[in-house]
Amino acid sequence: MPTSRRTRTIAAITGAVAVVAVVAVVAAIALLRGQAPQPPGRGTKIVASELSKATDAATRAADGSPEQAAARYLSEQPTAVWLTPEADPLDVVGERIAALADEARDQSARTAVVVYGLPERDCGGHSAGGLDGEAYIEWTRAIGDALRTAADTAPIVILEPDSLALAPECGNIDERVAQLSAAVEAIAGDSTWIYVDGGHSNWLPAAEMAALIDRVDGASRGDGGRSIRGFATNVSNFQATDDEVAYAHDVAARLDGLHAIIDTGRNGAGADGEWCNPPGRLVGESGGTIGDDVVDTNLWIKPPGESDGDCNGGPAAGRWFPEAAVELTRNVVAD
Repeated sequence: MPTSRRTRTIAAITGAVAVVAVVAVVAAIALLRGQAPQPPGRGTKIVASELSKATDAATRAADGSPEQAAARYLSEQPTAVWLTPEADPLDVVGERIAALADEARDQSARTAVVVYGLPERDCGGHSAGGLDGEAYIEWTRAIGDALRTAADTAPIVILEPDSLALAPECGNIDERVAQLSAAVEAIAGDSTWIYVDGGHSNWLPAAEMAALIDRVDGASRGDGGRSIRGFATNVSNFQATDDEVAYAHDVAARLDGLHAIIDTGRNGAGADGEWCNPPGRLVGESGGTIGDDVVDTNLWIKPPGESDGDCNGGPAAGRWFPEAAVELTRNVVAD
């Protein structure tokens, strides 16, 4: 081959390799951009953990019984996992989140947890408990570390349901704001989406709820960027979805740029005024089925089938309630 031709050929090959390299770099950048953390939205799928109480109940119930059918159905539904210091203490909670993240990866789903362990939790009600102040900070830091390790699963955090909406009644607003702000700081991560308590449409007026959320948001971000995505409504309650969407919009209109998530796990029959194991309720819309410019989406947050407390025939809060599971699923599980 003549030298001039060979030179031209080598130059052409070199140029082609350079083009391929540039294309590869551009593709890599595009891929990374595609993997950038995205907030929850319509179509969001969260993990259905095999370690749920519904799964355990399905294995314990009599074969072929309505209790087994209900528990099995509920075990298959994507539902947030509640982390409490009683069940997931400091030396366990990181491993629990890691296992949950592995399940999420296997299911091509997102990790979703409810953090529920602040001091004087539930103001001494059915779900009383929690940690003291220093232990709570240490526990939430461990949760934050584990969630940042699981950043590829774009974790969703529902932070301390009822904590803000109950604060006026409990007389501890300043204390709650400080505790929640510290928890936000401990848990926050670039790929973690945090929603604080937003009550529900039949509780505090929108203006009052917004003012409480704004205090936590302002305290948690300080001079930096916003650490929370927004607020969660209807957690462990039964209000109709349309009412919650309207309420979320009303609250968000008073909060610059914050969004909402709505719990639809048990609101299929709406509310009857009771909040503790009310009879006649039904499971609601599956998670990820709604969403707009304010409401990111809906999720099952309170696991259907778990008791609200020692009321209306139920066991202690958080325990499996077979009769309620059967009733909640009577429209989706065949006899």
